[in-house]
Amino acid sequence: MTIYFIPVFFVALIILISAFFTVKQQTGAIVERFGKFHSIRHSGLHLKIPLVDRIAGKLSLKIQQLDVIVETKTLDDVFVRLKVSVQYKVIREKVYDAFYKLDYPHDQITSYVFDVVRAEVPKMKLDDVFVKKDDIAIAVKSELNDAMSDYGYDIIKTLVTDIDPDSQVKAAMNRINAAEREKIAAQYEGDAARILIVEKAKAEAESKRLQGQGIADQRREIARGLEESVEVLNKVGINSQEASALIVVTQHYDTLQAIGEETNSNLILLPNSPQAGSDMLNNMVASFSASNQIGEAMKRQNEKNSGEK
Repeated sequence: MTIYFIPVFFVALIILISAFFTVKQQTGAIVERFGKFHSIRHSGLHLKIPLVDRIAGKLSLKIQQLDVIVETKTLDDVFVRLKVSVQYKVIREKVYDAFYKLDYPHDQITSYVFDVVRAEVPKMKLDDVFVKKDDIAIAVKSELNDAMSDYGYDIIKTLVTDIDPDSQVKAAMNRINAAEREKIAAQYEGDAARILIVEKAKAEAESKRLQGQGIADQRREIARGLEESVEVLNKVGINSQEASALIVVTQHYDTLQAIGEETNSNLILLPNSPQAGSDMLNNMVASFSASNQIGEAMKRQNEKNSGEK
């Protein structure tokens, strides 16, 4: 008798243990009785009738994300791929609808995303797709909310997370951007060069003005000094002509002294007496005359030699 009791006890224990089950946090469990919906159980420890009730399935109530990649054409005939991320969750009060009305919610959401994106993007140019990506996301969210709420799903947010045109289009866009930036850089460089030229011209003009003013002041002071020197010499009995000659000779030797103080000078001095100009002219005339006489003599000698031959 004891031998038969032990298996029955174990079977009864297993059946009793199977009557208890737990549901995790943020999860909904669907309990069916003889294949018919009976109840929905949420987090905690629960009891069911063994061999009569069964757990048909569980749905997560957490926020989930589905990434959908859509390829479509823009208004300016550019093919572009968009990545749309849909964040959704099962509504707690509509677990029944989410479990029994839809077999593949991912496929249903994907179909709506394709439909909305391919209806909105062909109305925009490529540049507008980048600028108005939030408008595309809002349109997708609005369409999904209207369609999926009846099935027990709440669309939390939709995001256009990536816009990927054809590689050749991206390369062309990069070239356009680079050319535009080079154009702006060239304009700035031209403006900078023009400013440098203008400022340099202004500086040179100011320099020459100051230089001319300095020369004028210098000559004015020299003339004033000469005038004062002549007056001083006149007071001691030297007339104006003698005073002028004395000043010229003095300046002549001052110049020679200044040149002699310059150790690296390559200047070659000709005769430096006060009569040097007159002597140089006489010497040049005499040299030309002698040269002409020598040339005539050589010419006659050559003619004589030719006649003798």
